[in-house]
Amino acid sequence: MKQVLTRSPDETRALAADLAARLQAGDVLALHGELGAGKTCFIQGIAQALQVDQPVSSPTYTLVNEYRGRLPLYHIDLYRLRTADDALNMGLDEYLEGAGVTAIEWAERAETALPERTIHVRLEHGGTEQERQVRIEASERV
Repeated sequence: MKQVLTRSPDETRALAADLAARLQAGDVLALHGELGAGKTCFIQGIAQALQVDQPVSSPTYTLVNEYRGRLPLYHIDLYRLRTADDALNMGLDEYLEGAGVTAIEWAERAETALPERTIHVRLEHGGTEQERQVRIEASERV
């Protein structure tokens, strides 16, 4: 487990970019944190490092945004779903087995459907408005 205090959105994106340098096709990131904790900001850093050249925003209403880069990035937001069955019915399993990196906001809503190798990223508000406490729980490879 890696725990880091970031002091700005730029530092949060830089931490994510550092992680993205070690990601491979098939990797799954489960992002956890309350509203405004920095989940989308973290995924923006992943996207930048994967050389995605378009703006990245949360797919709260579309559920999934797909981006092209060094590896495809599948950005999924499960906020509007209630259960793992709901997520599987919307096709989550196809992304989990895809040829890119899958980053899931509100991943706890599909916890039982996530692969064992999932990288969990937990973001919490820090002592100031800009600070975030970020915990990355992953295998030794990342």
